[in-house]
Amino acid sequence: MIQILSTKTLLKDQKEALVNANFNVIEVDFIKTKSNPFQINEINENLIFTSQNAVQSFLLDPKAEALKSKNVFCVGLKTKIMLSESGYNVVAYTGYAEDLAEIITLIYASESYTFFSGNLRRETLPKALKEAKIKFNEIQVYETTLTPQKIKTPVEAILFFSPSGIESYLKDNKIKNETCFCIGTTTSSALEGITKNVIVATQPTIEDVIEEVIAEYR
Repeated sequence: MIQILSTKTLLKDQKEALVNANFNVIEVDFIKTKSNPFQINEINENLIFTSQNAVQSFLLDPKAEALKSKNVFCVGLKTKIMLSESGYNVVAYTGYAEDLAEIITLIYASESYTFFSGNLRRETLPKALKEAKIKFNEIQVYETTLTPQKIKTPVEAILFFSPSGIESYLKDNKIKNETCFCIGTTTSSALEGITKNVIVATQPTIEDVIEEVIAEYR
């Protein structure tokens, strides 16, 4: 049986898909997130979210309800679904922050934005908005902390879902010949110079990572 490590706890149906395909799955959370309350005094015309964690933390705050009149721009299909189902109007969503930055700077540059983020967010979007001289501010709604630990069981494959997850894993472990499955190019770029044994999901979702794993060992 092929032994694989997921660097986060999977949902029941996600894990079942792997178990049914004859994998033995070890699950370890290499990062943990904590929500921060936010102030509502300085919110611009549009809201930006680049992660599900940011949306979850934002929605936990009762002040979020008052912002449903705002238009939303986001990264990720699941992020979009979460916002739409909560009653927010998502104007545009993309798979990656680079693409969202391009849409905003090319089409919506005259508007202003509030970016809801975490403490370890990438520079991609803020940098693009600054360079295009677009009015925006940033509110940190969650905090990510690394929770590294040593994995003693040998595995054939490792599933990575964020650059922070990779950073945390590498604190106590080395990547040797394991195949690394990454949720997207932002995550896989954190493995540059460490291993060439990388497979990136076609769409940045956990389900797509799982499909890649199953296809690779079929």
